[in-house]
Amino acid sequence: MNHAPSADTSQAPVLLEQRGAVAIVTLNRADNRNSMTPELLDGFAATIQQVRQLEGIRCAVITGKGSCFSAGADFRSVLQRDRDGRVSGEKSFAMYGPFLSVLELEVPVIGALQGHAVGGGFGLALTCDLRVAHKGSRYGANFARVGLHSGMGISDVLPRLIGVPRALEMLLSGKLVSGATGADWGLFNYATEADEVLPKALALADEIAQAAPIAVRLIKQAVYANLGWNPRQAARREAFEQAATLATEDCREGVAALLEKRPPHFQGR
Repeated sequence: MNHAPSADTSQAPVLLEQRGAVAIVTLNRADNRNSMTPELLDGFAATIQQVRQLEGIRCAVITGKGSCFSAGADFRSVLQRDRDGRVSGEKSFAMYGPFLSVLELEVPVIGALQGHAVGGGFGLALTCDLRVAHKGSRYGANFARVGLHSGMGISDVLPRLIGVPRALEMLLSGKLVSGATGADWGLFNYATEADEVLPKALALADEIAQAAPIAVRLIKQAVYANLGWNPRQAARREAFEQAATLATEDCREGVAALLEKRPPHFQGR
């Protein structure tokens, strides 16, 4: 077994391990549900850059520690505001940049979604090419429930994966679906028990790694080109819509309700 060269990083926000031709990226902040704190985002961006530089990598797996793959945005932070406190579309887009960097990987990427993936964490799952979910965990884009427009290009990618009616049902209501339901809808390649998620993803990664690497990379590139797939462009467009909703009273109420664990009372302003 080969490991990416580094010092003791067991406490790092994001871990990287190399197993033969497979790179394993692990979100390592279970105590904070692997949410999008500045620490985790910076660590993730640096780790994806490391993956790009590893020799002999033919597939990558992204997973997390704990019961959440990622809970998305850290609503106690001010990541989407300028220094003067104003809402910024550029700031919103920049916040998602580290997770969107997965799109820069030429090798196939498998999401081993061992736990819940919500909001931006769900968006990270959708940047992966293949996904293995935990059948009992919950997945979705709950932005509308906190008064926000979706981000990470989810409004563009999700309808392509599960069709417009189901995507609209999830996006407009903010509902979450189980891993089992998501697999039935084509959102996930497989849905397994929690302790089987990573082994299944690694087995799939090993299958891909045994195929001809140049052909695999070109096939991945061709599939997305033929679909006109551009999540980064969609994410940029969404960022400005998200910034507009972030400035509303409804969003302030939605975030407050979430933090206070109560139902929101939206007024449409």
